Amino acid sequence: MNQRHLFFDLDRTLWDFEKNSEIALHHLFQELNLINHIPKFSVFHSLYKKKNAELWKLYGAGKIKKEELRTLRFSTTLEVFGLRDQQVIDKISDGYVELSPKQTALFPEAIETLSILQEQGYPMHIITNGFKEVQFIKLENSGLAPFFDVVVCSEDVGKNKPAADIFHYALERAGANAANSIMIGDDYDVDIIGAYNSGMQGILFDPNSKYRTRSGDHKIKHLNEIPEKLAWIS
Repeated sequence: MNQRHLFFDLDRTLWDFEKNSEIALHHLFQELNLINHIPKFSVFHSLYKKKNAELWKLYGAGKIKKEELRTLRFSTTLEVFGLRDQQVIDKISDGYVELSPKQTALFPEAIETLSILQEQGYPMHIITNGFKEVQFIKLENSGLAPFFDVVVCSEDVGKNKPAADIFHYALERAGANAANSIMIGDDYDVDIIGAYNSGMQGILFDPNSKYRTRSGDHKIKHLNEIPEKLAWIS
């Protein structure tokens, strides 16, 4: 068996966060009749994504708590359209947490690639900054769970990637050696630099060519490139 351990990010690497989020939000937009307050779903969705990204940065820096993020991303978005009804805010906030993780869209070739890696004998694990109670729902509903031995959420450690603590904790849980482990994720600063700083190697999943990488970095646009890429990483 190949003893190199593979650690994957979940959201935006395997589980298609943007697609699944949009499906859930569109359903809630219709269910709560937000069309009466907001001219188009696309206008709401665009502003929500901007607000959500800003708040996740604050959460990642430890400046707001999980509960604040979950409420503020909707209250600040709806407020722009003059909607301050707390009942509506609570319904969309709770509804999103309930509905979003049950969506099952994955990036192309996710299951096929994981199957190949599993057959090749790689022990595989997850390291995610996502909230623990929803990440396991995503893994189960989308068929990803059987591929992974250890799943580490940032809440288990009290720190988010790229903090070295979460990588070290995951390595210890998996019984893996950092020098013989590879992190695969979509965020260069969070996943790849975090892995480097923890003594691991990294593969950046960058389907939209978002990042300019450094010499020596390993980068892929499609998940099915992973098996071949691994052969080049010493």
